[in-house]
Amino acid sequence: MSTLLIRLAGPMQSWGLKSAFEQRNTQLDPTKSGVIGLLCASLGRERNEPLNDLTALRMGVRIDKPGDLAFDYQTALNVAKADGGKPDTQLSHRAYLADAAFWVGFEGDAVLLKKLHHALLNRSGRSF
Repeated sequence: MSTLLIRLAGPMQSWGLKSAFEQRNTQLDPTKSGVIGLLCASLGRERNEPLNDLTALRMGVRIDKPGDLAFDYQTALNVAKADGGKPDTQLSHRAYLADAAFWVGFEGDAVLLKKLHHALLNRSGRSF
């Protein structure tokens, strides 16, 4: 087994687990689904591609700096409605971790982890 370590540090992080509609909460540490989403973005995977190889990896998190819970109120104008009705303004309350820092470790197949490492390095400095 091999291990890939990823440092996640930033001014505003959100690791939603039970978020829905107008209320967007955050877990206090990175979620596996959230980090896998970052990995998929770095690999350039489409949303409909299988995730079995990534979900099979074992994940652990070390909290170096838990960050402070912060809240934001957002407004989105002219949001399309699912029923086709007139676009409307949507309001949402969002929770974030301010200035948090984590180490995430993935354990698994060495070839896959090397591929992930390469993809992350090549996305460095570009937004997801």
